[in-house]
Amino acid sequence: MTQSEQLYEKARNYIPGGVNSPVRSFAAVGGQPRFIAKADGAYLWDEDGNRYIDYVGSWGPMLLGHNHPYIREQVQKACEKGLSYGAATKIEVEMAQLVCEMVPSVEMVRMVNSGTEAAMSAIRTARGFTGRDKVVKFVGCYHGHSDGLLVKAGSGAMTQNIADSAGVPSSYAKDTLLAPYNGLEQVRELFARMGGQIAAVIVEPVAANMGVVLPKPGFLEGLRELCSAYGSLLIFDEVITGFRLGLRGAQGVFQVTPDITVFGKIIGAGMPVGAYGGRRDIMELVAPSGPVYQAGTLSGNPVAMAAGYTQLMLLKQNPQIYEQLDAQGAYFFGRMQRMLKEAGAPVTVNYIGSLGCVFFTEGEVVDYDSAKASDTGMYAAYCNHMLAHGIYLAPSQFEAMFLSAAHTREQIDATIAAAKEFISAYDILSK
Repeated sequence: MTQSEQLYEKARNYIPGGVNSPVRSFAAVGGQPRFIAKADGAYLWDEDGNRYIDYVGSWGPMLLGHNHPYIREQVQKACEKGLSYGAATKIEVEMAQLVCEMVPSVEMVRMVNSGTEAAMSAIRTARGFTGRDKVVKFVGCYHGHSDGLLVKAGSGAMTQNIADSAGVPSSYAKDTLLAPYNGLEQVRELFARMGGQIAAVIVEPVAANMGVVLPKPGFLEGLRELCSAYGSLLIFDEVITGFRLGLRGAQGVFQVTPDITVFGKIIGAGMPVGAYGGRRDIMELVAPSGPVYQAGTLSGNPVAMAAGYTQLMLLKQNPQIYEQLDAQGAYFFGRMQRMLKEAGAPVTVNYIGSLGCVFFTEGEVVDYDSAKASDTGMYAAYCNHMLAHGIYLAPSQFEAMFLSAAHTREQIDATIAAAKEFISAYDILSK
């Protein structure tokens, strides 16, 4: 029995499912999770000493690669001064100023401890600002596990809201209105019926929790126009896209300005952190300035702030990193597309910059329904094939792949070669 297998057996006695987050479970692809011992650059090593080229990157924040020496150095210096104070610090002010300088739509920002907390707080703030209760979200977009956002769509997606988790009262979901991602016409219908009750629209500008799905031309612009026309707020959940697609995130790429932005992952360089921010008149409603209560004992933790500030400064001072990442993404995902097309494989590749996904479906993937048409069994075989060849992918068809500045052409070529071997070895062309 391997070390990972032994650890998994032990973990199942003390941790639900043996993991501290469902995304780490290998239930969707079979097998057992690898327990990671260390990481450096673009590589992971498990407890058995196996090395993997990593395309998970701690689910996105490792934009510069694992264990970046300068970030590590700054974190170590912060640790020498103490791990937590529960009091205001200079570094959190500098961090807030940096975020506001880098993202023009953010005039004030509040640090929190996770993306879930940031999204939940952003919605509360929007409700407090507008005096309205209802929120529009999109099927397949994930905004954390707060009760009001764990909603799935049935056949009556825009009128019947069903909690997508046990333990969530149906009353928590009644003010969450659903529409398909890229379904601008359905959002128009919602506003026509209930526009005066809608506090906000929350959306991943690039959906990255049903694989990777890009917005259709005019979709984000249409949401902006509707929110402005009806006095609702537009919330961009940039937990994944913020500072990954560019210094201004997806809002900079698509030139659409939200009222509130949700951040996470990358602004902590791998440390637990999140944030939400937006226009000054909105954010001044947050306690202690205003009546919208939100608090966090460890928010703005000095060690996490040191990590995040250092990574953001490196990105700001070296914007060519994004040119490198975009070139790597075009090379990697572009070659994957060509290889799969030449093989006649029923596979679709969606990507933008350093963020992408390989869907095992031949149809275009533009929303949740087209994403879930993917052959998850074939993805499971693919994931395990790649793992056996030293390539670590997300153990789910519906998660993104993340490139980092640490990935080399040699590593990317090895990954494409392993994928090509899978295409040749498995009879997927007849499926």
